[in-house]
Amino acid sequence: MTKTEQAKHCFSQGFNCAQAVIGVFSQSLGIDKDTAMKLSTGLGSGLRCGEVCGAVTGAAIVIGLKYGHGREIDEESKKKTHALLVEFEKRFAEENGSIVCKDILTYDLSNEEELKIIKEKNLFETICPDIVESAVEILDEIL
Repeated sequence: MTKTEQAKHCFSQGFNCAQAVIGVFSQSLGIDKDTAMKLSTGLGSGLRCGEVCGAVTGAAIVIGLKYGHGREIDEESKKKTHALLVEFEKRFAEENGSIVCKDILTYDLSNEEELKIIKEKNLFETICPDIVESAVEILDEIL
């Protein structure tokens, strides 16, 4: 099973978009999957308020795990991480129209009535799996 297939399967099992993205990269980046899933629980659906898509915040964590700086003076790692995040966000926005969840879904998750519409239209099942796939594909290419 490819990483994109694994991520989509993970999402279909009730994990959020951030968890689905982080989950497929975690072990290869030195963090056990259970810890990764717990750390990313609150990131789905744009922090549950429709802001930056969880697949994007999940990707930011993946990039940070791979290239981030963990020492006080490590400008090279900091710059590389920033550059890769900018590249990821640009490509993700080009492919998906935005990096913001409520723009991607065209409804605001923080609005009770619009959340009902999202659920009625099954947008979490029809749009979000492709968003997760997009994030994983971009990460695979830039890492």
